[in-house]
Amino acid sequence: MSKSPDTQRPPSQSHGAASMEKIVSLCKRRGFIFQSSEIYGGLNGAWDYGPLGVELKRNLKNYWWRTMVHERDDIVGMDGSILMNRLVWKASGHEDTFSDPMVDCRSCKARLRADQVINKKGEKQCPTCGGKDLTEPRAFNLMFKTYVGATEDESSITYLRPETAQAIFVQFKNVLDVARKKLPFGIAQIGKAFRNEINPRNFTFRSREFEQMELEYFCRPEQGMELLEYWKEERLKFYENIGISRENLHVLTVPDEERAFYSKGTYDIEYEFPFGRQELEGVAYRTDYDLSQHQKASGKSLEYFDEETKHKFIPHVVEPSAGVDRTVLALICEAYTEDEAPDEKGKMETRTVLRLHPRMAPIKCAVFPLLKNKEELVAKAKEIVDRLRPHMFVFYDEGGAIGRRYRRQDEIGTPFGVTVDFETFGEKDGSLRDTVTLRERDSMKQERVKISDLPGILVSRIL
Repeated sequence: MSKSPDTQRPPSQSHGAASMEKIVSLCKRRGFIFQSSEIYGGLNGAWDYGPLGVELKRNLKNYWWRTMVHERDDIVGMDGSILMNRLVWKASGHEDTFSDPMVDCRSCKARLRADQVINKKGEKQCPTCGGKDLTEPRAFNLMFKTYVGATEDESSITYLRPETAQAIFVQFKNVLDVARKKLPFGIAQIGKAFRNEINPRNFTFRSREFEQMELEYFCRPEQGMELLEYWKEERLKFYENIGISRENLHVLTVPDEERAFYSKGTYDIEYEFPFGRQELEGVAYRTDYDLSQHQKASGKSLEYFDEETKHKFIPHVVEPSAGVDRTVLALICEAYTEDEAPDEKGKMETRTVLRLHPRMAPIKCAVFPLLKNKEELVAKAKEIVDRLRPHMFVFYDEGGAIGRRYRRQDEIGTPFGVTVDFETFGEKDGSLRDTVTLRERDSMKQERVKISDLPGILVSRIL
């Protein structure tokens, strides 16, 4: 079960200002993503999500769950444990074959995946120092080993799961019995996975601890190839529905020699990151390999009984497997833009904007009193916050000039801003009483709306 090569393709020109340096800086400055254990020098390949990052991540997972489970009749969910019996990983093949080829550079001591080595004029070179004194590739198992119980011996070994899928396969029969589903049907799961990557890189893209959103969609053998195509298209629609342009998405048909031996077909859905085209999600037709392996190793039947034909057989499975952290990074890269906007004095300045889709944005609406030293403005703004909170995540801000407050919210992707001003009290025009200014992030256009209409307007534009 070796992993397919992750060859880096040249960066696209479509992102313009979205250099990784700017994105990483924004993520830390605004509280999206921090280096894990930063005050102790960090831990390579581990990241913490701050107040805004955790909201963005949660919005992504909730929308995936909504579209995969809640809006369908043929998919149910489960949440498997991170630790499993070691025999699961023996049966699945992970213990013996879940590895990457590793190469060491003797000159600079860099440790590399074999596919990172540069080939110049027929000679292999280290991408870090250009040295040619490299070791031969050797297999490096990517699973984190641990021990269960009080003794650390051979009998207590297990692993942190390198994927969430195996929990679904070993619970297939239990879920089938309680869910009472007929083929084709799926089991969905979101959860943590761990891989001891040789060389974590590209910010959160390749990490040692990450989250997956996986679906195992079980079917009859003759349905497999058709469902592979179906799920490829469904997953492309998903990414478009969360704000990722189809222009920046690419479908790679994985060649026979790079596919897992048990796969009859695999697509990689790739995204044009600033550091190159890379995989967001794999959609694979895994045949009946996994259930067959676990049935054979456990001695327990994982067959499906077809009521119509009165035959038993092991179902085949199509697996769309997406990375949560990779998708969050893609959302930020896709949304990051810089444009020109006037400041309070009318002078043009650079505006940083995260053009996140409203359903993904961490904060849906910011509410501002025009002036913080006017009690009636502040009280009315806080009243509006209380009115909106049951419907969405709202942020209240009264500090600084109103233009500065708009810019702060633009930079973190808040799609709407509501300003309470003196017109809200009808000072110059009685017809504007109990109305507020509603500002849209991307266009910066403003409109007057009734406070009573505000929840309905915003909800309709967010969903």
